[in-house]
Amino acid sequence: MSQIPEQEILSDDDQIQQEFDALLDDYSKTNHRQKVELVTRAFNFAKAAHKGIKRRSGEPYIMHPLAVARIVVKEIGLGSTSICSALLHDVVEDTDYTVEDISNLFGPKIAQIVDGLTKISGGVFAERASEQAENFRKLLLTMSEDIRVILIKIADRLHNMRTLGSMPSAKQYKIAGETQYIYAPLAHRLGLFRIKTELENLSFKFEHPDTYHDIEARLAGDEDARNLFYKEFSQPIYEKLTEMGYEFTLRARIKSIYSISRKMASRNIPFEEVYDILALRIVFKPRAGMNEKDQCWMLYSALTALYKPHPERIRDWVSTPKANGYEALHVTVMGQGGKWVEVQIRSERMNDIAEKGLAAHWKYKSGVADESELDKWLKTIKELLDNPEPNALDFMDTFKLNLFASEIFVFTPKGEIRTIAQGATALDFAFLLHSDLGNHCIGAKVNHKLVPLSYSLSSGDQVEILTTRKQTPQPEWLDFVTTARAKAKLRALFKKEEKSQIAEGQKRIEAVLKSLHLEAENENIVRILNHYSITQRNELYLQVGKGILNLEDLSKIVFKQKAQNVFAKYLKLPFGGSSEAVKHETVPIDSKIDRKKAYKLTEENAGKTYKLAECCHPIPGDDVLGYVDDSESVIIHKRQCPVADKLKTSYGERIISADWATHKVLSFVEVLEIRGIDKKGVLIQILKVITEAYAVNIQKMNIETEAGIFVGRFFIYVHDTEDINNLCRDIMKIKEVNSVQRVQE
Repeated sequence: MSQIPEQEILSDDDQIQQEFDALLDDYSKTNHRQKVELVTRAFNFAKAAHKGIKRRSGEPYIMHPLAVARIVVKEIGLGSTSICSALLHDVVEDTDYTVEDISNLFGPKIAQIVDGLTKISGGVFAERASEQAENFRKLLLTMSEDIRVILIKIADRLHNMRTLGSMPSAKQYKIAGETQYIYAPLAHRLGLFRIKTELENLSFKFEHPDTYHDIEARLAGDEDARNLFYKEFSQPIYEKLTEMGYEFTLRARIKSIYSISRKMASRNIPFEEVYDILALRIVFKPRAGMNEKDQCWMLYSALTALYKPHPERIRDWVSTPKANGYEALHVTVMGQGGKWVEVQIRSERMNDIAEKGLAAHWKYKSGVADESELDKWLKTIKELLDNPEPNALDFMDTFKLNLFASEIFVFTPKGEIRTIAQGATALDFAFLLHSDLGNHCIGAKVNHKLVPLSYSLSSGDQVEILTTRKQTPQPEWLDFVTTARAKAKLRALFKKEEKSQIAEGQKRIEAVLKSLHLEAENENIVRILNHYSITQRNELYLQVGKGILNLEDLSKIVFKQKAQNVFAKYLKLPFGGSSEAVKHETVPIDSKIDRKKAYKLTEENAGKTYKLAECCHPIPGDDVLGYVDDSESVIIHKRQCPVADKLKTSYGERIISADWATHKVLSFVEVLEIRGIDKKGVLIQILKVITEAYAVNIQKMNIETEAGIFVGRFFIYVHDTEDINNLCRDIMKIKEVNSVQRVQE
């Protein structure tokens, strides 16, 4: 008789106690002052508050706050205040207790953090609230007041992602989408690299399960060969560093499944051609009395004496750390068998900051004046909040610009170094230095050469901003800037100007109506809007205020329409074909989409109840989801589509899961890119496979050859992804063909 696992025979109370003991054990291993009594009080309070409540997975609800608290202490490295806040983070939202109760029992600081977490719980991305910019603004406000709020929120999201399997598909897409769109970049920006990687991987796993498991299986298949190579590659390094008298650890780092997939997609290469799957990390204990940076370069010298370095793949983040505090020296060297391997060199302190992010950065701060790049970043967040975008999507896009993954370093004329986003222009740099410089900028000198405002900067450039008092910001400047700060400053300025122009336009329209003895009432304004084909009242006022619309013929419009008014009610009858009637006839009330069920994509309802998105051109077999628009029509997007990412984040309640039914009638044009050796007869063989073996029609093809290599793009009609996969497999059997990839046009 098989033995029942111990976990299954534990009662709820035993499970809860076991998890709390594990939390205390994690806490005891930290350097924080051990406030066990306070943590125990918070646990008992939360346990009593959530008593009898279960999660969707069936476990007691308190297991979730306990898991979040464990992530907070063990994986982020925070102390008792954050542990207690994590344990209590759902109490105010889910029970009758108030923030005041928390303050009385646990003090104002814990209460403030719990209040911040309650404001953004569900909050930013709740069913309806996700459509409002104000809720997203709350997230940033709480973050700028106490960064621990967002660190605990990231821990909360990480645990939700780890247990996402118990949720229905549509919810999985929504939660995975907003995690990919906001939480993973936030974790990266706060230096939580390991958590960022896990969030990306889990999002990818739920959005593309088949691709995820395929790459996972391939990694497992290569594991023995990879371990053997790692052993051969690391042994000489181990011996060399031991000989130098260093205390160190060597760690193998495997590229994440999400990163592998992204590389395969962006470069159109198969798994076998992703060569940087394995990397080596050296974490050393620095010697006393010696500079850490100097010791990194000493280890670099020792490493490059063993293996030849790639001349263009050295990343020096010890001289100038990344904006999220990351410090390390990266070098790519040629290992055994002609394989390139990236080696990362870090001190224990650098590694701590890379693993724990901001929490570790605080630990190593030397004083109040020690302002890091992260502190500067939080200041820019506060500036963004002064003038938030009224539209939620615009605001989130502006904020996401601030979560840049890559930075460049440029110099002022005096030689001071500044960090700015990759792709930034001369105008961005002007706004980075000062708003006044940006507003009056006419150009710049980059490395002593005159360049326009739109010039893209490169790392190492020396930039001098040229200004004149006569210059004022122009609307086209929004096309010249790429950073959040510059966009926010310009939009705030233009918004101010627009307000006065709107007020002026409204005044002019009211004056004209008054001269015609008419009131500025809704009916008259709507007539004017319809005449000019404008939907928004403010847009009408703005165009009049700017002098774009001429109001001289207003009397003719209004009186003409008034004369027609007698017949208006008859025109609205069904035979009059009013747009309102058509709108309601198109979608009967009983044809509403059931958002809880997976939507079946059949050939019969194609183009009727669902449409394929123009932005990503999904075809049967692709991983897809549906977005229900205002007319209850379903728009089908690929799950990895950038437009779908925004929809998942901002209109989560409209996202539904969708499944393809068998499609063998409709045809779709897809593009196959084929590369190989240009030998006589190879094109004939490819065409034979496409047209004879699969009876597939070709719309057009482009073939280029250079130095004995050909690259061909074949535009072919297929029914689904199965057709494409079979075609690719058989074309690859042709000896001269090197790669076959489906590409997005």
